[in-house]
Amino acid sequence: MDEESYEPDFAVETRTAKFLCEPKRADRIGSEEAPAKAKAAKTWCEHATAHDLKHGGKPWIYLLIPHDAITGNMTLAGLGSRFTA
Repeated sequence: MDEESYEPDFAVETRTAKFLCEPKRADRIGSEEAPAKAKAAKTWCEHATAHDLKHGGKPWIYLLIPHDAITGNMTLAGLGSRFTA
């Protein structure tokens, strides 16, 4: 992971926050790669949040979401409450 770049699957902005969303196959959540990506994404979100808040922006939040938790009736708020990494 040190020499590779990381690009999240989705970036979503709401009225109150910005989210980096990483849907992942449920059986891959515990893989060796997933924690490294999550750590890099959380660190990025911390730095982006500090910058954005200084300039009137919003916090950034990283969501690591198992694929089988995504349903048609699930909201971003619901996913955020369950899967903020």
